[in-house]
Amino acid sequence: MGKIIAFVSQKGGVAKSTLARGVASEASKSGLSVKVADLDTQQGTFAEWHRIRLNNSFNSIGSVEVFAKAKDAIDQADHYDLLIIDGAARASSATLEIAKIADLVILPTCASRDDLTPAIRLAHELQQKGTPNKDIALALTRVGTQSEIDDAREFIQQSGYQVLDGELQEKPGYRQAQNDGLSITETRYKSLNEKAD
Repeated sequence: MGKIIAFVSQKGGVAKSTLARGVASEASKSGLSVKVADLDTQQGTFAEWHRIRLNNSFNSIGSVEVFAKAKDAIDQADHYDLLIIDGAARASSATLEIAKIADLVILPTCASRDDLTPAIRLAHELQQKGTPNKDIALALTRVGTQSEIDDAREFIQQSGYQVLDGELQEKPGYRQAQNDGLSITETRYKSLNEKAD
């Protein structure tokens, strides 16, 4: 069975799909066979981004498919080195189902308490429902200053969860790259690519 990385959140706008795209792009470039399961049937953000990518003649990042049921997506893990699950922008029973089988569950969050608190609540719920703490990580996104980064890291760590190294800064270059079907590691700017990587 391939590895499964799930990107889930309690709310939209925290760069969940942005991070999933970056991981998918880099995994594909490294030679892994990648399947992305977009579980947001209403928006299909990841699938739409991949369509734009292909229309602009950029390399495919692997197989991308929209799924209505988490189980159908999970069944794909046997056929790929890496299954990336881009969950819907809200927690649901599918989120719990995904978290139970994922090798790593990433909860993106911005630095404000309006974003941190729901992310920590979701992490608590996942842990209470059987996801090991070691398999849950928060990722800081859309940050601007070092002080807000430090404060957010402290809040996450005091809540008992790991926070991934680095952070995704709020930069127009990242948005422009994604508008064109590129990931956050494929911008026109070497320094932005290195920070995202």
